[in-house]
Amino acid sequence: MAKPWLSFIGLSDDSAVGLPAASRAALDAAEVVFGGPRHLVLADVGGRGHPWPVPFSVDPVLAQRGKCTAVLASGDPFWFGVGGSLSAHLDPSEWQSFAAPSTFSLVAAHLGWRLEEITCHGLHAAPFARLRSVMAPHARLICLVRDGYAPAQLAAWLAEQGAGVATLWVMQAMGGADQRIRQTTASGFDLTDIRSPVAVAIDLPGNVGLPRVAGLPDDCFAHDGQITKRPIRALTLSALAPRPGELLWDVGAGSGSIAVEWCLAGGHAIAFEQKPGRAANIRRNAENFGLTHRLSIVEGDSTTSIADQAIPDAVFVGGGGTTALFGHLLAMLPAGTRLVANGVTLETEALLSNLHTSRGGTLLRIELAQAEPLGRMRGWQSTRPVVQWSVTL
Repeated sequence: MAKPWLSFIGLSDDSAVGLPAASRAALDAAEVVFGGPRHLVLADVGGRGHPWPVPFSVDPVLAQRGKCTAVLASGDPFWFGVGGSLSAHLDPSEWQSFAAPSTFSLVAAHLGWRLEEITCHGLHAAPFARLRSVMAPHARLICLVRDGYAPAQLAAWLAEQGAGVATLWVMQAMGGADQRIRQTTASGFDLTDIRSPVAVAIDLPGNVGLPRVAGLPDDCFAHDGQITKRPIRALTLSALAPRPGELLWDVGAGSGSIAVEWCLAGGHAIAFEQKPGRAANIRRNAENFGLTHRLSIVEGDSTTSIADQAIPDAVFVGGGGTTALFGHLLAMLPAGTRLVANGVTLETEALLSNLHTSRGGTLLRIELAQAEPLGRMRGWQSTRPVVQWSVTL
């Protein structure tokens, strides 16, 4: 095999002096070196150095194909680093990687935390809401943040989430001569003079985070009343059986609550909604739960708008189920797709009953009642029955 033309070289903040021999040799051999301004100074590559373009692009590196080239990164190039961005465009024979201890490793070593027991996050360009899905009582997190202002903003966000007593360690330039470590709390954050590169380690208190089972409280979601209520949502998600990495179509999404909880389980979802106000609520919910990278919204008539979308692993029809829509879905969805539909009207109930007769699956009638005041006492207040058809095609 030909020698790789591209080398990923991980640097710590103690400059290139501490590089292992193999990393040093790859750096010395490079005709062109790409990296952030700080890395180029640390490596002392002189005129061979080229800073990353703004906005970031891998194209300048790919243009060097065939020329001995090095790319500098912090720590491990494949842990929230440039390695993954570039290798997606390359054959494995084209590159080699020389990793250094990551910032996550350096922070964990200082605090005595087991890396396998914590979660690690790159928040340079991601919203803090991404942390909602991993927040849990006494959980520990290490977050890379974009600049010296971000730790205070992260602390304020944590306080808003009810984690004001969380312990925070603000760690600058880990592993280098300018390393600086300070401890505070989210609500008591008063640190100043924070400089990049910076990481924040978080030790959360008890009684924080989202439940890990389906059926979040309805008031967690922005909605106009068009929402699959909590008990029905739990049963619906059980029937949909989400798995990490799978794609859901949420057709007639309303508030998008089904799609949100599907994404919290590790999947991706496309929410189809024709009413602009409800689509706006779905966007708000995606932002609040930190799921904008997992949940996309398509506005318009579902029957026509689903045509050009990626084929899903599961489909939920929560509103607007018609003979035409089901005919379209059943004609286009491949074998193995899980399809779940809920209905509350007599017309939809009849449609789902007919589909059950012709296509099989499970037909479930869900009747719930909740205790409500009745004079000086209490009585059962029934909700509208929901008929649910579920089938694996």
